[in-house]
Amino acid sequence: MNYFFLGVLSAMLFGAATPASKALLGSLTSFQLAGLLYLGAAVATAPSLVFRARDKSRNRLDKRNFLRLSGAILFGGILGPVLLLVGLRMASAVSVSLWLNMEMIATAILGRLVFRDHLGRYGWLGVMGVLAASVMLGLGETTAGIRAGLLVALACISWGIDNHLTALIDAITPAESTFWKGMVAGAVNFLIGISIHPLEAPAALVPLALVVGVFSYGISIVLYIRSAQHLGATRSQIVFASAPFWGVLLSAIFLRESMSAVQTLAMMLLLPSIAALFKDRHLHEHQHETISHEHIHEHDDLHHGHMHDGEVGDRTHSHRHEHEPVKHSHPHWPDLHHRHGH
Repeated sequence: MNYFFLGVLSAMLFGAATPASKALLGSLTSFQLAGLLYLGAAVATAPSLVFRARDKSRNRLDKRNFLRLSGAILFGGILGPVLLLVGLRMASAVSVSLWLNMEMIATAILGRLVFRDHLGRYGWLGVMGVLAASVMLGLGETTAGIRAGLLVALACISWGIDNHLTALIDAITPAESTFWKGMVAGAVNFLIGISIHPLEAPAALVPLALVVGVFSYGISIVLYIRSAQHLGATRSQIVFASAPFWGVLLSAIFLRESMSAVQTLAMMLLLPSIAALFKDRHLHEHQHETISHEHIHEHDDLHHGHMHDGEVGDRTHSHRHEHEPVKHSHPHWPDLHHRHGH
């Protein structure tokens, strides 16, 4: 399975939220819309949760994964959006949108310093390329204030922590992670929104906002998590950093907004930056310790050759399985099985 493609598709769906949200914000406050979008993510993933509840053999959250999920909800679903919205009150939406690319930088630095998410030469070239594209887009923007920039930077750090914690959750499926994040964060944000300002939007806009959340948050987040679990949070975040550019492209197509020469050049720089990630695998001898965990996988790699009572073939499936200790060498990324030191 091409997990880079999943990351790009995730970014496209999330980028589509920008032109869609632009119209919705005319009647909904930022907190109310954020809450409805996250609740839409919960709606999108609820069927998967119901299906999994019928599986008596499914794994339950252990303490370590519960803390990871709780941290992802706190940092990614609650603190990140709140810090962003407070900063948004002090600065223009354009400036804040450009600053949001700091999430990719925060994810890369945290991955290198804390989460053992290795990046090689081509990977750092990809980081610098995305950063250069962001700086290029920021040319001509006026300074919106130090406090607003710091708040947005803190929001990006929160999402960077969320990205790594989510990528390491191996006891529940990406859909389950997304459901709990959407349900808790959506409820908190929406309750804050209606406590600050009454809900005065036309009734038809509420389900419309939920639909946007289903695709741009629910499905998008599930695809991102699957990508991050196999490529590492840093690489997936670099691919996901293309979301603002997809937003610009979709705005130009559907809202008839023009693309400037700078935006076009920035997008041209982004594409080879993402392409650099394809070359950033590394090869060395490494030791796998005994581990028992659960995640979505196929029996088409070096780590999932275990047997089943029933025939599954190459079908994607999820169940708790055990890895025997092994020492070998092969090209790899920092996925769930390769978070070793270098």
